[in-house]
Amino acid sequence: MTGRLFIVGTGPGNPAQMTPETREAISVATEFFGYGPYLDRLNLRADQRRIASDNREELDRAQAALARAASGEDVCVVSGGDPGIFAMAAAVCEAIDKGPEEWRQIDLVITPGVTAMLAVAARIGAPLGHDFCAMSLSDNLKPWEVITKRLRLAAEAGLVIALYNPISKARQWQLGEAFGVLRTVLPSHVPVIFGRAAGRPDERITVMPLGEADANRADMATCVIIGSPETRIVPRDGKPDLVYTPRSYSGESH
Repeated sequence: MTGRLFIVGTGPGNPAQMTPETREAISVATEFFGYGPYLDRLNLRADQRRIASDNREELDRAQAALARAASGEDVCVVSGGDPGIFAMAAAVCEAIDKGPEEWRQIDLVITPGVTAMLAVAARIGAPLGHDFCAMSLSDNLKPWEVITKRLRLAAEAGLVIALYNPISKARQWQLGEAFGVLRTVLPSHVPVIFGRAAGRPDERITVMPLGEADANRADMATCVIIGSPETRIVPRDGKPDLVYTPRSYSGESH
């Protein structure tokens, strides 16, 4: 008899943005696998065990959690944000796909969470109000040439683009080059939103035109949203500007 494997997302980091379904899964599980800072967001009981690992050990973490669930434990794999967006749900599915048959029999429960682009968008208005896409700028698992091709095609298609993993200690140049690629396609006035730690005490939201966008504004806690040519900025006297993308398509290209 196997246990259960819950895959949850803690949201952007504000405890109020963790879903009730996720809280219920956390209350049931006995062992928790995840990146240390994500596990730190949980208030675990004395009878609940945490197994922390480095952020780049996703597949090893997934395999270890599956092995424990297969042995009969109720296990929880913890991600930030939503577990299905550049996070642990895909790693667990990959491990099941390539692993022993018994892992396919585990009762798997994935709970949706609030992902970073939604938290950032809510802070600034509605930049995702029309068609959009999400991309990771990390070239650890895919070639940089693929990333730049996708950026260019998304911009040519008029999509708002949400960028995850824009910069890290080991990847300092990618965001600046991404801005360079986008400037060959998009007007310089298109708004760029740097949303750092949305919903947390150290939140910082900055908006600047693509022509002036400075990659140094971002770190790994930042989600960057690049508007489309149709994205608008609404000034409000005494209040922060609103940034939104109209629901209807006008065909504006510059």
